Amino acid sequence: MEISDFTDISYEVDNGLAWIVIERPERYNAFRARTIDELIRAFKAAWADPAVGVVALTGAGEKAFCTGGDQKQRAETGDYGPTETGLFEVETLHRVIRDIPKPVIAAVNGYSIGGGHVLHMLCDITIAADHARFGQTGPKVGSFDAGFGTAYMARVIGEKRAREVWMFCRQYDAATALEWGLVNAVVPMAELRSTVRAWADESLALSPTALKVIKHSFNAASESDAGIGSVAFDALDLFVESPEAMEGNQAFNEKRPPDFGRFR
Repeated sequence: MEISDFTDISYEVDNGLAWIVIERPERYNAFRARTIDELIRAFKAAWADPAVGVVALTGAGEKAFCTGGDQKQRAETGDYGPTETGLFEVETLHRVIRDIPKPVIAAVNGYSIGGGHVLHMLCDITIAADHARFGQTGPKVGSFDAGFGTAYMARVIGEKRAREVWMFCRQYDAATALEWGLVNAVVPMAELRSTVRAWADESLALSPTALKVIKHSFNAASESDAGIGSVAFDALDLFVESPEAMEGNQAFNEKRPPDFGRFR
């Protein structure tokens, strides 16, 4: 797959800053399997390009950064659609965001929910528009992320708050996210891209080798979360075929509360 073949995302390099944009606003920038393949390819292109010093990840429009896995796709086909390799490579995407030896900035332009919330969290820096909303939905729709989405979140905002986020599936505004340390800055939507540009320019003036080593050093402390994540995704592969998980997915698509009581 070449960059020119992208359908679900766009990729552009502007004076050292690579913009990766999820282009599925009609689905609130939820990802299907092809989206994940394209995101991996774009991050690797930025990794390999010496003209790129900083990467920004965002979503198209002003409603959503990313709302995680496309539940409509899951209802239609039972999975997230075809992939290049035959594998649904969301774990690979998590790894490449962490491993790319360049700062990654999430520009959160709206809803950052579920798997999309995990993506912004894995970026090195998060700058949010003032109307952004954050939260997890897995237990509502018959899914979970028991790797980086939970263990790493606890490192970022603390155990009590991380458990609240997952065990109640509430949504939080940008001001709360800033107070909790979940984001680095909150700005008006009209200033989001220019703010990312300004932060990127500050980073582009610094030693790239120093930034690479610093990033890997920060990652080292949470590297065990990747192993937990592999176990969790193995469990998720089994769980999504269960009647309980299917009830969550069906309820979401039918716009009704799920009936999980019978599964306790």
